[in-house]
Amino acid sequence: MIFPKKKWINIMVINATFWVAVSFIIFFAVLIYLKIPQKINDVLTKLISDIKNEIDESEKLRSEAKVLLDNAQSKLNTAQAVSNDILKQAKKDSDHLVIEMNDKFHKSSEIKKNLAENKITQIKETALKEIKNVSIKIAVDSVKKIITTSVDKSKLDNLFSKNLEETKVALKKINS
Repeated sequence: MIFPKKKWINIMVINATFWVAVSFIIFFAVLIYLKIPQKINDVLTKLISDIKNEIDESEKLRSEAKVLLDNAQSKLNTAQAVSNDILKQAKKDSDHLVIEMNDKFHKSSEIKKNLAENKITQIKETALKEIKNVSIKIAVDSVKKIITTSVDKSKLDNLFSKNLEETKVALKKINS
C-alpha cells in the first residue's frame, strides 16, 4: 500500500507523537512500580531531617556559647573591678605609708635635734663649770703665792681663813 506522500507524513507524525506519549506513560509506570518517587521522597525527607537536626544542634551550641561568653564577660568584669579596687587600695596604702614615713622622719629629726641641743647645752654647762673651777683654783693658788710671798705669817693665816670662808660661800652659790 502506497500512501500518498502527504498522508504518510501525517501518520508518521501521529505515530511519533503516539509513541512518545506511550513511552512517557511507560516511563512513569516503571518509576511508580519501582517506587522511585517514594525513595526520592524518603531520601529528601532524611536530608531535610538531618539538616534540621544540624540546625537544632548548631542553635544549641550557639546558645551554650552565648552562655559561656556571658559568664566569661561577667568574670572579666568582676576581675577588672577587683583589679581596680586592688589598685585603689594599693594607692591609698602607699599614700598613707608615705605620709606616715614623712611624719616619722620629721619626728625623728625633731628628736635628734632636741637631743643634739641638750648635749650641746650639757657640754656648755660642763665646760663653764670646769672653767669656773679651774679659774677659782688658779685664783686661789695665785692669791696664796702672793700672800705667802708678801705678807706676814699671822696676817696670812687670818687672810687665808677669811678668803677660804668667802670662797666656800662663793662655791656653794655657784654649785647650787
